Amino acid sequence: MVRTSTTTLYSSATNTTFPNPSLNLQFCHNATQILSLKNPLPLINKQPFLQYCHHHHQKNPTSGAINFRSLVIKASSSSSSMASSTKIKPFSVLFVCLGNICRSPAAEGVFTDIVKKRGLDSEFKIDSAGTIDYHEGNPADPRMRAASRRRGVEITSISRPIRPSDFRDFDIILAMDNQNREDIMEAFNRWKFRETLPDDAHKKVKLMCSFCKKHEETEVPDPYYGGPQGFEKVLDLLEDACESLLDNILVEKN
Repeated sequence: MVRTSTTTLYSSATNTTFPNPSLNLQFCHNATQILSLKNPLPLINKQPFLQYCHHHHQKNPTSGAINFRSLVIKASSSSSSMASSTKIKPFSVLFVCLGNICRSPAAEGVFTDIVKKRGLDSEFKIDSAGTIDYHEGNPADPRMRAASRRRGVEITSISRPIRPSDFRDFDIILAMDNQNREDIMEAFNRWKFRETLPDDAHKKVKLMCSFCKKHEETEVPDPYYGGPQGFEKVLDLLEDACESLLDNILVEKN
């Protein structure tokens, strides 16, 4: 936050906008109207400014007015640059499976739910993708959505394939099984010759189950051709892995 006192503000204005600190009556009334607008000058304490205005008008009733518009722009620009410089980039997480309709959408939903419950949703960017584009544009499998909903997790993602920009945009990429990981790495090795990608982007790719603490499985199995129990098993693994994943990210960030 920037602290701007009336003294600093007006000495700055004196140096850059008007050589004499006095203001005429017309400017005073215009300033009053402008300052009545919604948040026109976030860095200026309005009341002392108006007091200053009328005080100097009484001393110098015939002096010229300052360029108030330039002062507004200068203050607004300072506020914008301050906001942009203090804004923290969210940590970005991408979950990947084969078709992006079962496991990775569920992982996205579970991780999003956990992050929100901890009050950290503004600190994360979360998405999912597939290694193929067969289901592109489709919502998640209705069986996966139903199983997740019974646990209080809504899956709203739409299937899309992984793309070169994902290696630039995401801090970590979670593959659901070994084949997904191999396909992701193959895509990276193909794209890096025609795209500007970070040299170490392949290090972002991790196996989802490597974060599990309660389960010994090394892969999240594809439930697509199985029964309801397969979808429940996927959610069990994802809940375990996502809790640990978030803990690991928070430790590394701090």
